Amino acid sequence: MRLPSSWLLGVAFMFSLASHASGAASPSNAANVDDELIQQGEYLARAADCSACHRPPEESGQPFAGGYVIASPMGDIIASNITPSREYGIGDYSEAQFKRALTEGIRSDGAHLYPAMPYTAYSGLTDDDIHALYSYFMHRVEAVDEPTPETSLPFPFNLRVSMAAWNFLFLDDAYTHDPEQSDTLNRGRYLVDTLGHCSACHTPRNALMGENSDRYLAGANVGGWYAPNITSDASGIGNWSVEELVQYLRTGHVENKAQAGGGMAEAIEHSLRYLSDDDLHSMAAYLKQVPSIATGPAIDVSQASREREPLSLATLEPLRNDDPQTMSDGKSTDGQTLYNGACASCHQIDGQGTGDQFYPSLIHNTATQGANADNLIMSVLQGVHRETNDYIVAMPAFGEQLNDEQVAAVSNYVLSQFGNSELDVDAARVAELRQGGPTPLLVKAMPWLIAAGVIFVLLVLGLIVFLIRRKKR
Repeated sequence: MRLPSSWLLGVAFMFSLASHASGAASPSNAANVDDELIQQGEYLARAADCSACHRPPEESGQPFAGGYVIASPMGDIIASNITPSREYGIGDYSEAQFKRALTEGIRSDGAHLYPAMPYTAYSGLTDDDIHALYSYFMHRVEAVDEPTPETSLPFPFNLRVSMAAWNFLFLDDAYTHDPEQSDTLNRGRYLVDTLGHCSACHTPRNALMGENSDRYLAGANVGGWYAPNITSDASGIGNWSVEELVQYLRTGHVENKAQAGGGMAEAIEHSLRYLSDDDLHSMAAYLKQVPSIATGPAIDVSQASREREPLSLATLEPLRNDDPQTMSDGKSTDGQTLYNGACASCHQIDGQGTGDQFYPSLIHNTATQGANADNLIMSVLQGVHRETNDYIVAMPAFGEQLNDEQVAAVSNYVLSQFGNSELDVDAARVAELRQGGPTPLLVKAMPWLIAAGVIFVLLVLGLIVFLIRRKKR
């Protein structure tokens, strides 16, 4: 199964730990390892969201077996096998090699990892946590002795050695405990910055795909989705309470406020829902005091219901019965018609959602009330799937049924009726998001950079030849 992602979850290159080495000692017997330590490692692996990427293509596959395809602007990235398989996984890694891979991005054979594996964040892992993680992967995870396809990126991105220069620029100082801060804030920062690697998605990238530290957690495009501003500014999470943040981190849903989709829904499904209340509160407390960065007007969806005029009966009345010819036309670009046919059964004809808000309101919703319509568009294209501890959310995807013009039409109807009516979606934006979002500058410029490099080499060779001939005269 091929799924879109981005240069997100790092710079969207995949974790290629497996070096296919052989002949080293096999892992010790699990019976000799402290069970509490292994359980701690399992908890940390969930906090680090390892299974979100290192999963097999099929839902029923073995955890951490790899093979999952992530489409990045640089090419398809194949998740590697990180089970203790000696031939195809990390079974021959020593703990020191495991640490080096996690914190420096260098696998056991000395090759560089691509930073889709967020080693820039994991560089802050404590030695105790690395030991627990190693114990868990080696002694509790079931080995999967099956190969995964090699990641094969086009030139020049296939040159792993280039990551050495990238690391020199962007592998920053690791997290350290701040004695001036409370234990809660230190724990929250460790979870947000190191294990959770939240900035991989929520911090915008610079021209070389490194995180722009001046815009820490200010929001970024991620494979078509928009990972919003989660600083303490009112355009971010400034109007959220700690309890609302905790609920969102645990379930991806806060009634009449926001719902998680895309990569955030995956983070909740594979990671955040397993964290303890104390850890979720620590994350929320830390996020609430992250220095604010304004990215637009304040978002306060609670104002929507008081300011909105009631919809007229003419608007509330579905058109499907009044205009069957229009409804039978699969090429219709009437947003209201499309909404009534595809969306109203769940979100209701007036956009208020169901009474229990399992199907959420489109009025009290950051996806429709904010300054960016990308998440609304992506929800229509890809749907929403999110598994929590108590229920599963499954909004169908309409990307195969609706063309770009139709997605733009239904998005504009939702925005005009229930959301930020100042936003306007066009088919070109839908097409761009359907392909995974804006192309990074580095990728756009690469053909020119290669051409410039070739010209430079030819000029140097020409100069050398000229100097040699001149010397012979």
